[in-house]
Amino acid sequence: MSGRENAEPGWKLWMRRLAVPSQELFAENVRRETDTDYTPVDRLEARRPAAVAGRLRTVVLRTEGRSPSVEAELFDGTGQVGLVWMGRRRIVGLEAGTRIVARGRVAQGSDGRFVIYNPIYELRP
Repeated sequence: MSGRENAEPGWKLWMRRLAVPSQELFAENVRRETDTDYTPVDRLEARRPAAVAGRLRTVVLRTEGRSPSVEAELFDGTGQVGLVWMGRRRIVGLEAGTRIVARGRVAQGSDGRFVIYNPIYELRP
C-alpha cells in the first residue's frame, strides 16, 4: 500500500481545516516548524536544564519594583513557558511572532507555570 492511498483527498483536508479552531491550526503549524532536538514544553521539569523552541506569543516590559525585566511567552504547540530577562528594558529582535530557541534552567512559579530566567537564546528566521 502506498502513502498516497492513506492520504486525505485535498477537499477533505480543506474542509477539516475550516472546521478546526484557529488556535489548533496555529499550534499545529508551530509544532511542524519546530525542530525535534528540543524539549517539548509539555515535558518540562522544574529545576532541570532545558532547550525549548517555538514562537513568542507576547513580549512585555515590566517596570514594577527596583529592576526592569523583559518577559516573553514562548509557545511550541504543546504548551507555553515564560522567558524572563531580568535587568533589561529592551532586547532587539524580541517581538511577538518571532521564532526562538531558549536554553536555561526551568523554574516553577507559585502559580504552577514554568519559567526560564535569563535564558540564553537564539533568534530563528
